[in-house]
Amino acid sequence: MKRVLVVDDEPGVRESLRMLLKEECEVATAEGVDEALRELASQPVDLVLLDLVMPGRSGLELLAELEERGNAPPVVVLTATRTVATAVEAMKRGAADYVTKPFEIDALRLKVQRLLEHRALEEQAAALADELAERDHLGGLLGRSAAMRALFRSIERVAASNANVLVTGESGTGKEGVARALHDLGPRAAGPFVAVNSAAIPANLIESELFGHERGAFTDAAERRIGRFEAAQGGTLFLDEVGELAAETQAKLLRALQERVIERVGGSEPIAVDVRIVAATNRDLAAEVQAGRFRADLFYRLCVVPLEVPPLRERREDVRLLADAFLARAREEAGRGPERIARPALVALERYPWPGNVRELENAIQRAVAFCEGNVIGVADLPPAVLEATRTEHLRDEVRLGRTALEDAVASFERTLLREALERTDWNQTRAAESLGITRRLLKLKMDRYALTP
Repeated sequence: MKRVLVVDDEPGVRESLRMLLKEECEVATAEGVDEALRELASQPVDLVLLDLVMPGRSGLELLAELEERGNAPPVVVLTATRTVATAVEAMKRGAADYVTKPFEIDALRLKVQRLLEHRALEEQAAALADELAERDHLGGLLGRSAAMRALFRSIERVAASNANVLVTGESGTGKEGVARALHDLGPRAAGPFVAVNSAAIPANLIESELFGHERGAFTDAAERRIGRFEAAQGGTLFLDEVGELAAETQAKLLRALQERVIERVGGSEPIAVDVRIVAATNRDLAAEVQAGRFRADLFYRLCVVPLEVPPLRERREDVRLLADAFLARAREEAGRGPERIARPALVALERYPWPGNVRELENAIQRAVAFCEGNVIGVADLPPAVLEATRTEHLRDEVRLGRTALEDAVASFERTLLREALERTDWNQTRAAESLGITRRLLKLKMDRYALTP
């Protein structure tokens, strides 16, 4: 029950207000400022009804003390008609409202009720803000950085709707985790979550995967098969790497989104589908539209609500949290393994730019668990790319201090950049050279120079 404090030097006023409000809230009373302060110190109060003109210290003094406190309860000033000007001054100093004596019972009760409801809403909002501030996970997503907390808030707001969502972000950032969180927090949570990786399915099979096929629709179609749209009925269909879809498939997907109807390959019967679409891509789809490689109408259908997942290098404060979680998971799966990560190793992990993002970090921890021979993961257990980055940081300091020649440091730094580019492209020399802005021939010469091999 809410608690109201009545501060008035007149016993009759105190008793009248106590009787008036006792059924709606707990009422405490005080005959002066000092007694009111003692009452406030002993137990929280949700609302103060305060007389301004009292012997000794005035109500304005109590109001000033309350304003200095954090999260002070709202104050309603009690005043006689002749001192309304003083009440207005009190409101300038922070009072929420005022009432004149003699009271209009219904008006006073309504003011108290509204202010208590407003107070309750403020407390709920503050509690939610505190919860969000402390939260470091949402579904399978982890992060305590400002960027991830902002993403968590966006997911919570969007999950309740049925709007299509386009999740963007670099490879390995956790876009499927965002899709799953949207599904699990939304009204379709009891329905299926069906994921399709558009880039992993050959172009000649993608339509059959999405829409299904009838028996005899093509050579290997020995029987009827439902597609991912039908499998996701009443739930969520996650279209990963949607930017890889061919133009013909884009057109059929657009029709399915517009009409909420599909046809199986080789069939003519329209099938109504009820699914929520969450799409994801690491491409800039707006640029793909400008280049004519992606349909503008499909882009706008998919991108009703855009959500961007930040790369790991932009939220380095999350690296330690993620690394500890991946270590715990690896230990649980193996039933054994190192118990923690040494501080120097954590520093090395935090300094590394993680071009492969969260997925690369998880792989790095799994590798470290496999290589570690003791109970603590050390720097030596980390992948070569992380060690190279750590060495680069060390070299920078060495050059600064005059302990290493600039030429040697530049060569070491170049070797690190080349290895990162090659690992990012699965050691495809043509793509690595393009990403570095050099020719494949020059890349090969440098690989030979630095003895770079997979």
